[in-house]
Amino acid sequence: MPVEFSIENGVAVITINRPEARNAVDRETALAVEAAVKQVNTDPAIRCAVITGAGGNFCAGMDLKAFLRGEVVRLPETGFAGVTQAELKKPFIAAVEGYALAGGFEIMLACDMVIASGSAKFGLTEVKRGLVANAGGLVRLPRQMPIKLASEFVLTGEIFPVERLASAGLVNRIVAEGDALAEAIALARVIAGNGPMAVAISRKVLNESLEWPESELFERQFAITAPVFTSHDAREGAAAFAEKRAPVWTGQ
Repeated sequence: MPVEFSIENGVAVITINRPEARNAVDRETALAVEAAVKQVNTDPAIRCAVITGAGGNFCAGMDLKAFLRGEVVRLPETGFAGVTQAELKKPFIAAVEGYALAGGFEIMLACDMVIASGSAKFGLTEVKRGLVANAGGLVRLPRQMPIKLASEFVLTGEIFPVERLASAGLVNRIVAEGDALAEAIALARVIAGNGPMAVAISRKVLNESLEWPESELFERQFAITAPVFTSHDAREGAAAFAEKRAPVWTGQ
């Protein structure tokens, strides 16, 4: 199976499982990831998702052998690997070991948070193959780090250590080699334990407000967040606090 999928305690784990190819993406893999993302989006039991790679690497991008065979790994609705242009309706965390290159780097950029091991290496290497990073590298990276740093990543195609990304704010936590998945799952469980409506609406405002005019920030925010304060979950959260018990969320 090119992709493994599991759910436990509200957390889904999507594992690209082609270690012999550094988890490079062929068409079968892209379709399997797309199906997994769809399940995350639609299954109410899933509150947060982690995406990772098997065998000590995250993802080396597009499988160039599959590319030469004519395989299409950019899907019409969801983009490269079935995820880079997908509508992600719940938080996604990338757990990165080893290499996250080209499309693998762009999968990471599509996620909300990144946990990486100290030995992880990153690069938008497309230009070294006569290609371009149009699965998110060209448009997401300059929104997530300063333009001059983004230009170096995109135009040189060089591979950088995790510390370089962390200093630019692209990595949330650096952990010991082999610990990225466990740390990402632990973080996902914290998120999964929170009110699902509150998490979803908070995430929506975080992402969409980057494009709002400053004069409209609070007006737009209040329009989106107002339903939270009259929700069942808001009352349940307050009651659980007062009664010193764990809340029972309904997402309503």
